[in-house]
Order: sequence, then C-alpha cells, then structure tokens
Amino acid sequence: MVRRTALLALVALSSISMAQISDNFEGGWDQTTWPTYAPSCNQGGTVSLDTTVAHSGSNSMKVVGGPNGFCGHIFFGTTKVPSGDVYVRVWLQLKTALNNDHVTFIIMPDNAQGGDDLRIGGQSQVLDYNRESDDATLPDLSPQGIASSVNLPTGSFQCFEYYLGTDGTMQTWLNGNLISGMTAGPNADNANDAGWTRKSYVPDITGVYFGWEAYSGDINTVWFDDIAIETSRIGCGGPAASGSTTVHSTASGPTTSKPTTTTKPTTTIPPSTSKTTSSTSATQTKYGQCGGQGWTGPTACPPGSTCTYLNAYYSQCL
Repeated sequence: MVRRTALLALVALSSISMAQISDNFEGGWDQTTWPTYAPSCNQGGTVSLDTTVAHSGSNSMKVVGGPNGFCGHIFFGTTKVPSGDVYVRVWLQLKTALNNDHVTFIIMPDNAQGGDDLRIGGQSQVLDYNRESDDATLPDLSPQGIASSVNLPTGSFQCFEYYLGTDGTMQTWLNGNLISGMTAGPNADNANDAGWTRKSYVPDITGVYFGWEAYSGDINTVWFDDIAIETSRIGCGGPAASGSTTVHSTASGPTTSKPTTTTKPTTTIPPSTSKTTSSTSATQTKYGQCGGQGWTGPTACPPGSTCTYLNAYYSQCL
C-alpha cells in the first residue's frame, strides 16, 4: 500500500508543469516568492519595496543599480516559469533614459546557452535582446537594426511584454505595439537579425529576474509593477492580480497548440527619430561601445582597455 501511494504521488507530480505567477506587490514583497539574485558578484545594487511609486495600487519593486559596473547589478525574480511557451508582462519605469552603453533590466538563465543568460535591455539608445554566450544582439546594431527597435520612455510606467515559444519564436511589445526588430523564429519577418540567426537558437529559460545590470558605469533606478508570467499573452489591461501574489499550476505540461495571440499585430511602434551624437574624440568607459558600422560615439578607450572587434556592428572597450 505504501509503495502504491508513493507511485501515485509521483504520477501526480509528473503531471504538473512549472507554476505560473503574477504579483502587484500590494501585499508587500514576499522574498520567498521573489528572492534577490546577483550572479557572480554584487557591490552596491539594491532591491526594495517602494510604497510611494506604483503603476496600480500603492506599491512597486524598486531596483537601484550600483556604481561598480557589472558588479553593481542586482535582480529579484522567480524560477516559477512555464515549461513550454512563456509570456511575460511587466510594467516598468526608468529614471534615466537608455544611452549608447550596454545595459540589462531582465535576465533569464538559459539551458540553450548552457546556463548563460538571455538578456533584455538596451544598447545604442534602443531596446534589444542580448545572448550572453556569443554576445549576439536582436536586432543587429546597424543603423537599420537600431531604427527597427525603440527607445524606452522615462518618468512613467510602460507596459513591456515578450513571448518565447518552443519553436524558437520570439516576439516583443511595448505598450501593446510589436517591436519589429525584436522578433525572431521560423515565421519572423526581420531583416535585422543576421547576428542572432548565425546559429540555431530556441530559448529554454529556467527563471526570470528583474533588475539592473550595466557593463560600464551606468547607474539607474528601475521600478517594476504588475508582473505576470503565463502560458498565454496577458496584455496591458489591468493590474496583475487583485491581491498580492497569485501562483497557479497547469496540468499535463504545456499545450501543443499555439495561442491565437502569437499572431503578429499589424501595428508596430515607430522608432524614435532623435539620436544623441557623441563626439568621436571623447573617451568611452570600460565595457562601452567604441565602434561598429554606423557608430558615431566615442572610439577611444580608457587606459587598461582596448577597442575590441566583436562583429561588424559592435566593438567594445575590453
């Protein structure tokens, strides 16, 4: 009888996929559900519950990046992600606009990269994906690639969504509008994905973490609210949950059919036409961009680093 009971328990566990999660933080910060995460090192970055700034209600999560480049990073997040298709929706607010340097505000440990991170952040003043294992970006950081993405407005909450499919499909939306340069996969129509598609890639993430990571000296403050991680598209309407945290499970693993919301919207958000042109005589910070096709920023690197070629569109002070 004991053996039979144990076998039934194992069957029950095997029929449940990874939990999905949503939170509007009105009940506070549950650090068991949303632990902090600082891979490799942390020197100065902080995570806290902010009771004065929110997208909905009164609370949000506040992340302040530290002053020590990469080691100033800090995140909070969860490993409760679906085992199949993954949709993420977060309302976020930046204090300072994205500049030319490489920064990240979402990281996802990725089995497809041997545990390296799939990153979402910005370079060249626009949003992009970055694959840690080979430093590929989506879109390419060419003039055309930059124009196919968008900058992230500051001073107010923005609805940011993305989808990672089991067939390699990647789609990204800002305030409900598809970002054409941040699409990939078998049905993507993206003329600016050459670097991304130089190898076959299907994301297989094991967690989603929200915060700040910079590869030079960039310090920023980011607020996150109304987070939802689901198996179908959530959209931008309403808060994540009426209470604080909602965690639920789906039975029998992921579905094999794609939700109808995976169809690309016909509306794309127009890219910003204003760009700040930096003097090429200025000195870039360590880990900042220093060259590449279309690059108009600093090309000189500080003492102790050199401008290192990574691809046709991106060289970095290393």
